[in-house]
Order: sequence, then structure tokens, then C-alpha cells
Amino acid sequence: MSNMKLLEIKKLNKNFDNKKILTDINLSISSGKIVGLLGKNGAGKSTLIKLINDLLTPSSGEILVNGKEIGVESKKVISYLPERTYLNKQMKVSEVIELFRDFYQDFDEEKAIRLLKDLDLDINQSLTKMSKGMQEKVQLVLVMSRKADLYILDEPLGGVDPATRDYILDTILSNFNENASVIISTHLISDIERILDEVIFIDKGKIVLQSDADKLRNKEKSSIDEIFRRMFKC
Repeated sequence: MSNMKLLEIKKLNKNFDNKKILTDINLSISSGKIVGLLGKNGAGKSTLIKLINDLLTPSSGEILVNGKEIGVESKKVISYLPERTYLNKQMKVSEVIELFRDFYQDFDEEKAIRLLKDLDLDINQSLTKMSKGMQEKVQLVLVMSRKADLYILDEPLGGVDPATRDYILDTILSNFNENASVIISTHLISDIERILDEVIFIDKGKIVLQSDADKLRNKEKSSIDEIFRRMFKC
């Protein structure tokens, strides 16, 4: 049982109107890893993430979470941070916390409140009164306060300043259990590089590399950001 992959994707294809968005994606992620899904905008990162979260249906191929096909069970164990906030902006932060508590059995309310305090966020404030960066922080805290098996964060650092970025990375690092894994999709590679165990490079809907982060750095004698730039001539 122990060698079962947390996430396994086999021969996955996704087309929209005859246009290939993802082509023959094969990858597996085991437990206890922080994995960077790295690619330029439009490379297929968000499409792949939506497929894993059952928001899109594959054209062909399969996705398994804990050995089971995507569905009700996989949704229970995946904590997903979409690229855009989906929270009702009229709500107060405290109301959103209640919503998460009612909706997710694995939500740790005390932890969420503690992290929000650390970030100087007022739980009695409504989201409309908050900047985009603050709203992003609230949403990240909620997502990381679940006791999930797999956390999937789509561009979690988009609207936040560098100091907050470091706090958020440390929050991610210190808030998932060793049996869980985190997938962080981003094009801001230098910002997250230090916390990555593994990297997946995706380009034009194909996976061009999956590697242990340290092995890749040692082999290429460069940072992952530099390797990425070289490969894709950014």
C-alpha cells in the first residue's frame, strides 16, 4: 500500500474544439512532497489543475488520487486554491470561516484564526473592504487550514508583496502533514524555488521534465529559475 502514488496521471489528453490543450500527460506524485508545476502563462497549468479538481473532463486518459478515479472521494482529500478568488465578497472573514467549517470535515478552525491573526487580518472585516492581496491571503489561509492529502495552489503569490510571499511560503511549508503533498502552479519560479522538492516543467501542453529539485540543480549547476529560462528562452 505504501508505494501507491498520491496522484497518478496516465496518457491524459484535453482538447477544446479540436485544439489540443494537453497532450499525453503522464506523471505521478507521491506523498510528502512540495512540487512546482512550472510553465509560462498559457502552457496548460490551469487546465491540468482543473482536470485534477474535476472541474473539467479529460478527452482521454485517466487521473487517479489515492488509486481511485476523480470524483466525490478525491474532492474530499484535495484542498484547492483557484487562481481567482471565488469567495462571496460581501461576507465577513468570520462568515467565510464558518462556511469552510460547515463544508469541510477536515477544516481546522483554530488554525485558520491563528494564521489570520499572524497576517494581521481582521476576521470581522468584510472581504469587499480588503485589498486583492489581503483577499488572496484569506483564501490561502482557508485552503491551508484543511487537513487534506493534496493541496493544489494555482498561482498563490500573484497579488502579494515579497515580504508576504516569504510568510506565505513558510505557512505552506509548516502547515501540511508529512503524508500530504502540495502542488504549486506558478510562473514566478525564483520566488518559490527554495521550498520545492520536485519540479514539473510544462510547455505547450506537454510535460517536458519531471525531476527532483536538488538533483536537477546539481546536474545543471544552476537554479531552477535559470534552467527554466534557458529551456524556454524566457
